[in-house]
Amino acid sequence: MRSRSNSGVRLDGYARLVQQTILCHQNPVTGLLSASREQKDAWVRDNIYSILAVWGLGMAYRKNADRDEDKAKAYELEQNVVKLMRGLLQCMMRQVEKVERFKHTQSTKDSLHAKYDTATCGTVVGDDQWGHLQVDAISLFLLFLAQMTASGLHIIFTFDEVAFIQNLVFYIEAAYKVADYGMWERGDKTNQGIPELNASSVGMAKAALEAIDELDLFGAYGGHKSVIHVLPDEVEHCQSILFSMLPRASTSKEIDAGLLSIISFPAFAVEDMNLVNVTKSEIISKLQGRYGCCRFLRDGYKTPREDPSRLHYDPAELKLFENIECEWPVFWTYFIIDGVFNEDAIQVQEYREALEGILIRGKDGIHLVPELYAVPPDKVDEEYKNPHTVDRVPLGKLPHLWGQSLYILGSLLAEGFLAVGEIDPLNRRFSTSVKPDVVVQVTVLAENSHIKELLRKHGINVQSIADIHPIRVQPGRILSHLYAKLGRNKNMKLSGRPYRHIGVLGTSKLYIIRDQIFTFTPQFTDQHHFYLALDNEMIVEMLRIELAYLCTCWRMTGRPTLTFPVTHTMLTNDGSDIHPAVLSTIRKLEDGYFGGARVKLGNLSEFLTTSFYTYLTFLDPDCGEKLFENTSEGSFSPDSDSDLGGYLEESYNRESEDELDQYINHLLQSTSSRCYLPPLCKKSEDHQVFSATHSTQDILSLMAKAKGLEIPFVPMTSPTKVLSAHRKSLNLVDSSQPLLKKGFDGDFQRLRGDYSDMDCENLVEQLKDCSNLQNQADILYILYIIKGPNWDTNLSGQHGVTVHNLLSDLYGKAGLNQEWGLIRYISGLLRKKVEVLSEACTDLLSHQKQITVGLPPEPREKTISAPLPPEELTKLIYEASGQDISIAVLTQEIVVYLAMYVRAQPSLFVEMLRLRIGLIIQVMATELARSLNCSGEEASESLMNLSPFDMKNLLHHILSGKEFGVERSVHPIHSSTSSPAISIHEIGHTGVTKTDRSGITRLRSEMKQMTRRFSADEQFFSVGHPVSSSVHSSKSARSSTPTSPTGTSSSDSGGYHIGWGERQGQWLRRRRLDGAINRVPVGFYEKVWKILQKCHGLSIDGYVLPSSTTREMTPHEIKFAVHVESVLNRVPQPEYRQLLVEAIMVLTLLSDTEMDSIGGIIHVDQIVQMANQLFLQEQVSIGATDTLEKDQATGICHYFYDSAPSGAYGTMTYLTKAVASHMQELLPSSGCQMQ
Repeated sequence: MRSRSNSGVRLDGYARLVQQTILCHQNPVTGLLSASREQKDAWVRDNIYSILAVWGLGMAYRKNADRDEDKAKAYELEQNVVKLMRGLLQCMMRQVEKVERFKHTQSTKDSLHAKYDTATCGTVVGDDQWGHLQVDAISLFLLFLAQMTASGLHIIFTFDEVAFIQNLVFYIEAAYKVADYGMWERGDKTNQGIPELNASSVGMAKAALEAIDELDLFGAYGGHKSVIHVLPDEVEHCQSILFSMLPRASTSKEIDAGLLSIISFPAFAVEDMNLVNVTKSEIISKLQGRYGCCRFLRDGYKTPREDPSRLHYDPAELKLFENIECEWPVFWTYFIIDGVFNEDAIQVQEYREALEGILIRGKDGIHLVPELYAVPPDKVDEEYKNPHTVDRVPLGKLPHLWGQSLYILGSLLAEGFLAVGEIDPLNRRFSTSVKPDVVVQVTVLAENSHIKELLRKHGINVQSIADIHPIRVQPGRILSHLYAKLGRNKNMKLSGRPYRHIGVLGTSKLYIIRDQIFTFTPQFTDQHHFYLALDNEMIVEMLRIELAYLCTCWRMTGRPTLTFPVTHTMLTNDGSDIHPAVLSTIRKLEDGYFGGARVKLGNLSEFLTTSFYTYLTFLDPDCGEKLFENTSEGSFSPDSDSDLGGYLEESYNRESEDELDQYINHLLQSTSSRCYLPPLCKKSEDHQVFSATHSTQDILSLMAKAKGLEIPFVPMTSPTKVLSAHRKSLNLVDSSQPLLKKGFDGDFQRLRGDYSDMDCENLVEQLKDCSNLQNQADILYILYIIKGPNWDTNLSGQHGVTVHNLLSDLYGKAGLNQEWGLIRYISGLLRKKVEVLSEACTDLLSHQKQITVGLPPEPREKTISAPLPPEELTKLIYEASGQDISIAVLTQEIVVYLAMYVRAQPSLFVEMLRLRIGLIIQVMATELARSLNCSGEEASESLMNLSPFDMKNLLHHILSGKEFGVERSVHPIHSSTSSPAISIHEIGHTGVTKTDRSGITRLRSEMKQMTRRFSADEQFFSVGHPVSSSVHSSKSARSSTPTSPTGTSSSDSGGYHIGWGERQGQWLRRRRLDGAINRVPVGFYEKVWKILQKCHGLSIDGYVLPSSTTREMTPHEIKFAVHVESVLNRVPQPEYRQLLVEAIMVLTLLSDTEMDSIGGIIHVDQIVQMANQLFLQEQVSIGATDTLEKDQATGICHYFYDSAPSGAYGTMTYLTKAVASHMQELLPSSGCQMQ
């Protein structure tokens, strides 16, 4: 008999430790581990972490086996692991109906439970009696299910279990937008049961999704039916959210030691090594003590100051826990394992030694890891004064199974019994490795042979959709419908994946479905939902953004392959040529670089060997899934009544259609593609501009009512006269405008009453002969108001032709004619939704950006602070817009653009917490009014008529703070659209000083005001002569709307000259823009926190921000920043808000002084008013007269708004004097006197 080796003896020692501290708690029937001898419940998270030591020890025995008994021991330990994992699986499968509901609701009431009965796998508390929603716990289960399966364990036995695991993937794939209770089951740190978005949950979900993707749950014995599928776009959502959140842990926790689990073992979820290091150093500097790490700042759990008789804390009570938070040794075990993975021997040694010093010696000398160390009650005051000096006492569970398990696992790794690859067989540890450059393969396909021939004339040879047969091409939305079949299971009543938009990562793979190769076009080329895809320049811009996104985010083997279809809508209006924007894009793609992305243009057949393939085997005939079964249940998109046209021409032989072909055709068939309206007569269209009085018809009629105007009855002669009698132009520039008080439907009822005796049949007859787009719109508008959208017009004797059908037809014609004002308006009438609106809104919220819709102040401005279902979101937007169709549609459009930018250029949103869409729209109109020297009504009209591409461009310039110019001109020769064209261009820096560049310079008009209807001769007036007189331009603006913010005086009287020239208005505009987008200086909120520590509060526009908020919140909390923001947002004027921010920045200088207190409540608005008075007094004293105009709403001089912050006449000069004067009695008397 061989003697036992030294390593074998040491392993036996660890086996005894595991048996006496962990496995002794395992239930022999269910396999679950109870938390301790006293607490018999089994927590999901704790169970998984606690069994890791058993899993690791089993692998160590198998690798270091001296004899057969060692192999038997390895098998026994591994089966203990399998038994526990299957026990947890049983617990969850008993709640299968919750999984099904949660996929659709993401409600805390529908979540799987966080803990179960150890003996029965049953529930132990009610749905609402515990913070059950913990996405990280379910994600941790899936992550280790994947890792253990990859290591050779067999945990999943049946196809029903496979279907359940696939549905658990759907359960966690929305983690990036789910507010949960987190690792500590508390949610918000006030412990009041408020869920919040937790970085630890998002990171663990990302890791689980990546680990289990394409994994065969039956291991080496599996087949295609047991493979799990994950959509890569969901993983990338989690990645971008993590990047935006870290090192913050959540809204209420600026740092949390639990993040160690996602920046290192087991998740390795963060790919940016710098972010990993920053987060780690934040944890060490803010949370580490002598006995471990605190969970988070001001954590009251088991501290002497905690009141154990109540569950929640009072907000102001949290300050009591500062510096006496309990320290948890478990976090040092993470640092030990992290050191082993990073091959940092010094870190491993330091933390092992530190941990050995605080372990408790138990019976027989075994080492036990306690749950936590607390400050003794009699030493609290001493610890307050001198943190980390008092000797602490162990409390809580002994051993703490989670910490005990990781301690043993770390020891096995550190002593060489295990290699890191054995506990990470899926190689998650390489997530921070440098990725190779991605080359995006782009294949351009012509929709038909006619388009192919047009492209060939330009020297561009592409294949048509028919040419690539047998490869199939379908729109991206078809992929969403097909994926809805994934994970369906009749036995457990699981419906599969909810219908969701699939992003460009998903459509850039090739798919094998029933032995056919499919490629799917990106969703942004899909025109059936919203009008963005009707603008070819917008499609090109979205292609550029998506290519850059693919280069940055592609993680799969093989190259991404993007299929770009050239369709009939990408032709010029007469159909004789390809749109110039599309042509130039294809030429750029041929060069190999486009928008910073490396691309390779070629035929699809060339890319078959280098692309990434996914096998959608769940659609195979032998999977027993009937494609046509329950097609109405969840597999159709909400807008399935829209035009669902696809790429069907000549693509395959109809006679050979199988069930899959029939199903796809069923999804594609159009229900509204017939043309009912008479064709347009081009000659009558050439010289008309679609005015805002037509594009915003609903709001305009209501405006008249809101302003108390009587609407006279006009006999029916021509539709235009009826409409013009009750419309008033929309003015977005004038913020003092009264909001419409009466609802949409009420006003429609009144209008229906006014015109109820009109001969609607006569109107329909007129419609038959009407070949003018604008008149068709007018007639349909009246029919919509009087009869409603579902009225059957019986046009040309056809039954079932409703007003809705005709509006859809008109929408298509307006799209071909690029009438953007009309398109937006009809979009609103048809209640068209941006398919990705909910996702766009969620993207912004997940990046910690709250959204408000509607114009300020509250209550008409509504805040969105949590993700909403699409229908609820759309309803809220219409309500906040005063039921104004055009504003509501534009709001949706801008939310989509903001979401594009927050994904592609997150740096644009630095120090912005709340995006106020209503103010952004107002500022866009103001910029147009200013630059085009026109009234608010005309600026609003121009804004509504901007193409989506120009609208997005204008928004980008406003967000970026770059200088830009706007000019209005007629359309270029190649376009026959009749909307006025506005081009937005960046102003070069040639000859412009640095001071000029720091703000956006005054917009200059490059032509005189354009009349709404102009003759052919007028199309050739001269453009490009800038208006040199700033007086002229400001008079034009001032005379238009005296109460509007654009009415800035630039009168030369009084000799007030400070050399402004063409820079006049620069700083007013800069402040207005920053105020509208809520941008604040870097570090602003932390400085406000410091001021509040030294006074009783800040009063802003009558609302007090009390100092007590600092007792609940720490300086770097998002929750604190949002609280400050909500106070500032009570100020409706954006430029005044920015002056208040500047005044607060001056006040922050006082917070750096050694004074303990700077007084009671500081009235910030009084300081600003005092600074304004000092400014006025000084201007009058140097010769300026009292013609210095003041803003009527705030009383601030327009010149003060327009002063640069620095300089002798700068706002900071006067604000500093005002602060000194306001606080004079508190300043040291020995200091300098105020000059």
